[in-house]
Amino acid sequence: MSSREGRKGARTSVRRFLEMKREGTKIVALTAYDVLFAALLEEAAVDLILVGDSLGQVVLGYDSTLPVTLDEMIHHARAVRRGAPSTFVVLDMPFMTYQASTGEALRNAGRALKEAGVEAVKLEGGDAATCETVSRLVTAGIPVMGHVGLTPQSVHALGGYRVQGRTQEEADRLRREARALEDAGAFSIVLELVPAELAAEISTSLTVPTIGIGAGGGCDGQVLVLYDALGLNPGFTPRFLRRFADLHGEALQGVKRYAEEVRAGTYPGPEHSFDAS
Repeated sequence: MSSREGRKGARTSVRRFLEMKREGTKIVALTAYDVLFAALLEEAAVDLILVGDSLGQVVLGYDSTLPVTLDEMIHHARAVRRGAPSTFVVLDMPFMTYQASTGEALRNAGRALKEAGVEAVKLEGGDAATCETVSRLVTAGIPVMGHVGLTPQSVHALGGYRVQGRTQEEADRLRREARALEDAGAFSIVLELVPAELAAEISTSLTVPTIGIGAGGGCDGQVLVLYDALGLNPGFTPRFLRRFADLHGEALQGVKRYAEEVRAGTYPGPEHSFDAS
């Protein structure tokens, strides 16, 4: 049973996520960027919707997440909020909206909560500067989700999209960053592209829940990009991804049938037309 099933209208809270970790109840998270998919996720009773800056690639057609702006994130998050009024929503803070100073981060995160109506924001990285920012936001009453491992906004510095934590030095760094984010007040931490054994160890060591993507089953929850999980992006085939539907195939066939019927003159038929009376 979902943690929200049978509690229609009850929005999961930061406190509930901590309880779910203690209980061993897995947290179900997915991305969404628009009202219809958000409504679908709410109907399915997912625990958390992430309005990820991955929208830059899967919705806006950018080559990476780097060009995404805060205005674009707020625009899509507002649509998600309207579609899922009873689901906990996290907004991904885009590149250079929180790195320059804690003051700028506070203003931008405040905009996210005020203008989009989300419950929390997500920041990438676990270095000292990021943790200081997390602490400042939490002190101001803004819940923060952390993110370590592969951090897509740092893809150039990391040398591409590759698994993090395979060397002892990298693994030790991820352990330190995850602990530092918890100490700074993050209510949960995304672990992305981290070896499963290391991710499970980090998850066990923390009080706050971890949300894995490409980090094995030992995390306290899982997140995927919805478009990938539903098979809408057939060219994206990382090892960690399982497709739970083939909407690309279904949609393609539907569009082809529509085109055939329009060209043949069979659509619209009389049943789809209006008379003068």
